[in-house]
Amino acid sequence: MMSTQTFTHLTAQQVNTIRQYAGTAEQQGKLTAEQLQLIYDQHWFKMLAPVAYGGLELSLPHVVQLEEDLAHADGSLGWAVTLCAGAGWFGGFTDPEFSKQIFTANHVCLAGSGAPSGFADIVPHGYRVTGKWLHATGAQHATVFTANCIIRENNVPVLDNEGNEMILSFTFLKDEVSVLPGWPYIGMRGTSSYRYEVNNVVVPYNRTFKIDAKEAHINAPLYQYPFMQLAWATLAINISGMALHFIELAEKIFDEKKNRQGVLLKDLDVVKNAFYIHLQQLNSARAAFYDDLNQSWEMCVNNGRIDKATCMAVNTTAHLLSETAKRTVDSLYPYCGLAAANPGTQLNRVWRDIHTAGQHSLLVFGSDK
Repeated sequence: MMSTQTFTHLTAQQVNTIRQYAGTAEQQGKLTAEQLQLIYDQHWFKMLAPVAYGGLELSLPHVVQLEEDLAHADGSLGWAVTLCAGAGWFGGFTDPEFSKQIFTANHVCLAGSGAPSGFADIVPHGYRVTGKWLHATGAQHATVFTANCIIRENNVPVLDNEGNEMILSFTFLKDEVSVLPGWPYIGMRGTSSYRYEVNNVVVPYNRTFKIDAKEAHINAPLYQYPFMQLAWATLAINISGMALHFIELAEKIFDEKKNRQGVLLKDLDVVKNAFYIHLQQLNSARAAFYDDLNQSWEMCVNNGRIDKATCMAVNTTAHLLSETAKRTVDSLYPYCGLAAANPGTQLNRVWRDIHTAGQHSLLVFGSDK
């Protein structure tokens, strides 16, 4: 029984470092110093940040392949890098002078929330911001926070040209934010996805930004690529990576464990059929997703934009990949015995991680949420 799942962008030593400390990260509720040092050494938090500010500005297909590898190595680390690097992508839209200040630091890490659960009142030279946000992956090691706020003047929401409440994105420095521990969920416990709040902080105009290709300060394909498709792709591929990890661990059990009649699980037709059918389905979904992602990236590079049909194709195959990955894990889970239900096993941690990450509203409801 061979799944032949390999790592494209990680060395065996890097995978070992990530996995060696994964259990400790879960216990302490955040990535370990050893895991973070690897991330800093490889500049993974900067993989989507502009080269002009010291980032890697990798192509999107490269980013997605790397993030699948990271999630395959460990779900919490892969998710933390994905969300924090995704916030680093905002560097293409933030004020250039401010961006130069924050991205030059080797240990820079952006964390934040897209929920517009703060208010920004117009004051001379900027905004006075107060708000609370439920989840910011990587909060305990973040150096900069981002958040969306409703703009107000004289306590009345400002309306945009279409009559909707105006919402802007803001950046806050670490000492302007209070991080409040709070992640009671069964999985992704090493991500430090904690609450944070800002109380009466005056933010200058140059620390607001809009996520819009027309508002990008960096003229590069990466910052012309649509945000929703980037989010879909990077979140879905994390679910895929976690599923690959589960398959790897399940395969080891099937190769070693015997049933009551003394037959190895890998030799039972019911297990063999389930393994190969679901592995084939997952790999087919991965191939379809990567085909659409690569096509969308080529279109963005060549034309500076992506048409609606291509956007929808990325959404569709990303959703299919996420659902196929979860179905694969749940189909193999029963054959893994009580080890799958033991919270102390690596297998159970991967199962908990994939089902917790899979509850992200974008993966459940899509862009209409």
